[in-house]
Amino acid sequence: MTYEESAALMTDPVFRGRIKVSAIKFADYISLEAPTTPGHTSRYKWASGCFQQPDMTAAALQPIVVMDNQVQADGAAISDEALQTAVETVVNKIA
Repeated sequence: MTYEESAALMTDPVFRGRIKVSAIKFADYISLEAPTTPGHTSRYKWASGCFQQPDMTAAALQPIVVMDNQVQADGAAISDEALQTAVETVVNKIA
């Protein structure tokens, strides 16, 4: 993707909606993981914030997710499965 295409995808509301669904799905997974999982406390805190403010979470994740290699390759046409992986990769970097 060009910088212009990346910038447009960073503000695309439909793509943000897909990120929101992916984030909530991952937040649910985190909320059910064992408390002994490495990094669980910070991940659980992130998941709680996602549940409380999913739109804000998606908006915060969107620019970083757009820079993921697979998103850069596929753009908005990225599969849901690949987008889920991209979102989870980003969350694991920041949470």
